Amino acid sequence: MRRMDAAPRTAATAKTRVPFWDNARFAAIVLVVFGHAIQRLTYDSDAAEALYLLVYAFHMPLFALVAGFFSSSAEPTRARMARLFTDLLAPYLIFETLWTVLRFLLTGRTNLDPTQASWTLWFLLALAIFRLVLPYLALLRGPVVWAVAISIVTGYLPSIDSTFSLSRALGLLPFFTIGWWLRDRGVVERFGLLAARPVWLRVAAAAVLAGAGVVAFAFVDLWREVRLGTWLFFVDPYVDLDAGHWWAGLVRLGLIVLALTLMAAFLLLVPRRETRWTHLGRYTMYVYLLHTFVLYPFRQSGVLRHLEPVGLWLPIIAVASVAIAVGLSSRPVRRLTRPLVEPRLPWLFRDHSLGAGRAG
Repeated sequence: MRRMDAAPRTAATAKTRVPFWDNARFAAIVLVVFGHAIQRLTYDSDAAEALYLLVYAFHMPLFALVAGFFSSSAEPTRARMARLFTDLLAPYLIFETLWTVLRFLLTGRTNLDPTQASWTLWFLLALAIFRLVLPYLALLRGPVVWAVAISIVTGYLPSIDSTFSLSRALGLLPFFTIGWWLRDRGVVERFGLLAARPVWLRVAAAAVLAGAGVVAFAFVDLWREVRLGTWLFFVDPYVDLDAGHWWAGLVRLGLIVLALTLMAAFLLLVPRRETRWTHLGRYTMYVYLLHTFVLYPFRQSGVLRHLEPVGLWLPIIAVASVAIAVGLSSRPVRRLTRPLVEPRLPWLFRDHSLGAGRAG
C-alpha cells in the first residue's frame, strides 16, 4: 500500500521503484477484496470456506512483511514522526468517524469508540505500533526471534486484547520484523531473490498453493471445529479459542511458518517485470480503505448468501474483486478521496511543512 508500507524516501529511491513490489502489493490487495467479498459465502459453501482460509492464512501477514521491508529502524526524525500522524492516525480517525456515522444512519445505533477499530481499520493502528516498536526491536540481538516470541507469548495473555488493535499488532509483529530484516541484511539482493525464476520453481510454488487449498477443502469440517479462521486473525487469546494449554503457542508458531511458506509461494508467482497494472500497486491504501464501503451493502443485504452454483459465482466474485481494486485505485477516485486517504494537515504541526503531504 502506498502509505501503508512506504518508508521515508530519498530522491533516489523515489525515482527507482522496483516493479515487483508494486505488483505484489496490487495482487495482495485483490486478495483482501476477494477475501472480504466471499466471507458471507462461507456460511453455505465448503469451497468458499476453503478459499477463505487459504487467503487469510497469508494475505495480511504479507502486507505486514512488505510494510516492514520498506520501514526504517533508524532513530525517528521529525518528518517521520509527523508522517505517523498524516499517514496512519489521521486516516484512521477520519474513516473511523465515517463508519460511525454510516452505522448510525443505517441502524440508528452507534458506538463512537476510537480504541476499537472498525472492520479493516485495525491495520492502520497495527502499522503505527510496528513503526513505534521497530527501532527498539532492532537494538536487540536476534530481533526476528524476539518478535516471534512476543507474538507467541501475547496469545497467553488475555489482558492484551483488541484495544487499539494491540493483540493483532503483536501477533503479526514477526512478519513486519522479517520484512525489515530482509532489507536490513540485504538478503533479497545477496541471494538474487528478484531474479527470473525457472519454470520448475514457479510450478512448485503453484503446487504449494494448490496443495494448501486442497488440504483446506478436504478437512474443512475439522478447520471449522477448531476455529482455524479465528486463529488466523491473530487477535484472540488462546483461552478464548478453547486452547488455554501450554501447547497453544506451538499452534501459533505453526501458523507463522505456514504463512511464510504460502507467502514465499505467492511471491514466486508475482511478475518481476513492469505490467499494465504495476502502477496501481502504489495506491493500494485507497483500495484498502474504500473497498469496504463498496462491499458493505452486499454483505449486509444478504445478496452474497446462498449463491448457486458456487463454482460459477466464485470466479465472478474474483473478477469483480479485480475490477473493484482497479476502480478504487484509478486517478478519478484518488482525486476525489485524497483529502480522506492522504490528508494534508499543515495546521496540526508547529512546522507547517511537516503536514504538507505528497503529491500522488
